[in-house]
Amino acid sequence: MYTKFDGLDDAHKVFDEMSERDVISWNSLISGHARLGRMKEAKALFESMPEKTIVSWTAMISGYTGAGCYGEAMELFREMQLADIDPDEISLISVLPSCAHLGSLELGKWIHIYAERKGFLRQTGVCNALIEMYSKCGMIGQAVQLFDRMKGKDVISWSTMISGYAHHGNAEGAIETFDGMQRAKVKPNGITFLGLLSACSHVGLWKQGLKYFGMMKEDYLIEPKIEHYGCLIDVLARAGELERAVEVTKTMPMKPDSKIWGSLLSSCRTRGNLGVALMAVDHLIELEPEDMGNYVLLSNIYADLGKWEEVSRLRKLIRKGSMKRTPGCSLIEVDNVVQEFVAGDDRKPFWTEICSVLQLFSVHQDQDVIKNNITLASIEMVGF
Repeated sequence: MYTKFDGLDDAHKVFDEMSERDVISWNSLISGHARLGRMKEAKALFESMPEKTIVSWTAMISGYTGAGCYGEAMELFREMQLADIDPDEISLISVLPSCAHLGSLELGKWIHIYAERKGFLRQTGVCNALIEMYSKCGMIGQAVQLFDRMKGKDVISWSTMISGYAHHGNAEGAIETFDGMQRAKVKPNGITFLGLLSACSHVGLWKQGLKYFGMMKEDYLIEPKIEHYGCLIDVLARAGELERAVEVTKTMPMKPDSKIWGSLLSSCRTRGNLGVALMAVDHLIELEPEDMGNYVLLSNIYADLGKWEEVSRLRKLIRKGSMKRTPGCSLIEVDNVVQEFVAGDDRKPFWTEICSVLQLFSVHQDQDVIKNNITLASIEMVGF
């Protein structure tokens, strides 16, 4: 009861005063810490447990996933298997989002085979999590196959498939799925329309985007959140309807965030609209004064317009200031281990070899030479 009301201190007092603690006592306290994102304390409790059950492991995996600690969630899932604890459907649902975020396709495939063998694919939640995993790992075909075979699709199933199509830039697939959802008389929710708007944004279907935004409010009485307004503005801006996008920004009921202004600024470079760009930058400087990327983008807009004095002024400002830019990163899975590479970080093993392989693409024009060199380099890097 105390943990449900976020009263962890009181929960600990009761726990400490107990003369005899069973596995339910431990699990309740651990779940309270996982739910509130206090994973360090949860892990300490977990490790001190005299007996761990599937509930204990699942609570920790779910907590790590909810806290965005995807690598830790996957590592704990593997530890659970080594401890001879068979995963159940809840533990699979808990770890699959981590596979999706890290692009760990091999573990995701193993979970799919395991779930099919155990009969867990009859559980809608397991199928939904697998569809999301396949979509985010770039295997939209497998996601569609699984979705088509599903029985008892719920709103999450339909919304996940729509978002999967949107993730792959397939607006037609997203719209057809939404039409099927309506025929099946499944009521959409906010996530459904977020996926639809995102799909429209990728291909510039601004009229369709406006239609779905209006449908959400008028037909289903769903109050749009800032994410929906952000998607609509992105749809309009990408399609070149900057004036409409600015109008939505000015009239939306909540204060636009940095993502919305950033979307407008990015579209200004394509359209060469300096006035909107300057307005967007003013707001971005207020919201993110240390983000160098906004200044760089404005500098590029000035360069495209031939305003070299302004380009020079901005570059001097960037050099003088204490601004920072979030470095790019990428993930790759090799032998069931996900490796993260961050721009400028040369501490990873085989970094020199990887850079040499990538350099081949810019040095050699002959495709056969590239293919042969990459094959040789791949053989040398088997240990990686």
